[in-house]
Amino acid sequence: MKTLFKYIINEMWPPFLASVVVFVFIVLAARILNIAEWVVNQGVQPSQIVAMIGYLLPGMILFALPAAVLMAVFIAFHRLSNDNEILALKASGISLYQMLPAVVFVSSVCFAAALFISLLASPWGHRSFKDLVFRIAQSKADMGIQERVFCEPFNGITFYVNSISAKDGTIQDVFLVDRRDSSATNTIVAKKGRIVSKPEAMLITLRFTEGVIFISGKKAADVRTIVFDTYDMTIGLDDIMPALSGRQLAPKEMSFQDLMESFVKAEKKGTKNYEAVTEVMERFSVPCAVFLMGIIGVPLGAQLRAGGRFIGIVFSFIVFLLYYLLLAGSRSIGETGLISPIIGSWLPVLFLLAGCIWLLRRASKERTLNLFERFFPVQET
Repeated sequence: MKTLFKYIINEMWPPFLASVVVFVFIVLAARILNIAEWVVNQGVQPSQIVAMIGYLLPGMILFALPAAVLMAVFIAFHRLSNDNEILALKASGISLYQMLPAVVFVSSVCFAAALFISLLASPWGHRSFKDLVFRIAQSKADMGIQERVFCEPFNGITFYVNSISAKDGTIQDVFLVDRRDSSATNTIVAKKGRIVSKPEAMLITLRFTEGVIFISGKKAADVRTIVFDTYDMTIGLDDIMPALSGRQLAPKEMSFQDLMESFVKAEKKGTKNYEAVTEVMERFSVPCAVFLMGIIGVPLGAQLRAGGRFIGIVFSFIVFLLYYLLLAGSRSIGETGLISPIIGSWLPVLFLLAGCIWLLRRASKERTLNLFERFFPVQET
């Protein structure tokens, strides 16, 4: 049994690592266009790009784990079945259930890794990623404004300043044109100004003193003038990088304690924070799904002998896609409150559990999945 345990482990780990790499690359490829845009438009340095990818990596791995563990187990047992090795093991008195310990071990390790990533690594990565983006924006604001030069440190905002104090960063004789609002253009002329950063709120505030605001609409007659002593103009991440908009921590960026506090605060106000509840539940339900994905791969791979080895990859991807669509749909419905967020978060897991029990019972009765063998002929060896 120890030899069999090692043999099955050795069959699973190569496709597992390959699947993780492929899925992480697919997710990263979807973000590479945004990252390339930041390099061009925001002047992001290569070292910062590496840091960004590092911060996003835990979330990518968590996304890839369910598919990777399913694909690894499926391909391993599908290969054993096609080469008649499972048949030989059964002839030697070893049942399919006696082959499960290796799969349970791998699934348990992946479950523990997914739980760690879900509770700690992924929220830390999302927070760190957003903090890095804010630091880049803050550096750009501090360094992008130059004396006696028209510059545009942020999209839609043009600066011209007469002088900048090296001591405290105060800017003198400010001329600014704000074109972020398509319905009106704000022109600010002020005697002094200063950049104030608020990292906790992910905001940059431009504070002007002793100035005038000229507001001009689309119509020539729609013009207003406002004289002020002090005026604050706020620039958030939505003005810098729209894909990262949001001035408060998103649920995916919150620690488990922050999520619970958010839920308690909502309860005290007499409201329901469905989004926080859904996020809390998914931090446990997704690791459970990772574990079940591994177990469900045993009867699928052992009983589905049709189509050659390539069918293992295709069918694993189909099962993962169905799970992901169910997860996304139940999450969206749960966040609206139409169904309980708890039910919505655990519905995909219940789906996998029911499928796992059904397939294991079919496997124990030596019943194959004839539906797929109608389309893919069994390969004779």
